[in-house]
Amino acid sequence: MIIGQAPGLAAHETITPWNDRSGNRLRDWLDVSRDVFYDRSVFALMPMGFCYPGTGKGGDFSPRPECAPAWHDRLLAGMPRIELMVYAGSYSVNRYLKGRFRTLTDAVASWPELLPEEIALPHPSPRNVLWIKKRPWFEEQVIPALRQRVHTVLDSV
Repeated sequence: MIIGQAPGLAAHETITPWNDRSGNRLRDWLDVSRDVFYDRSVFALMPMGFCYPGTGKGGDFSPRPECAPAWHDRLLAGMPRIELMVYAGSYSVNRYLKGRFRTLTDAVASWPELLPEEIALPHPSPRNVLWIKKRPWFEEQVIPALRQRVHTVLDSV
């Protein structure tokens, strides 16, 4: 299960989640092809906001706050076989790991404590390149651990 933010304009226009540069980076982090990523029997994709929130000076607006409380529990109840929860971005990290970590960086750095059931990632947006560059441990440690876990789950499907 990947819980992201909200569809961006490209995803909104194509009616395909993660169909943009963020999705390309996420699939690279996971080390999976588009076909595997969009295979509903393998990956569940759920945003914090279910509609494109629009854009402003600093990029896309935040996901609408009423979406996750209204839908997530109901949708998750129908998915009992989730083997890995991937929280992509601060909105999902704040909702699902609330109170456990002070910052997104703290949550991402806590990958050894979270795996094998869950993992926190920065949003894979090109806007987060600086965050990634300032934290080389993310690509050196977190991404290989994520890929290993994803492939372990995929091998069991």
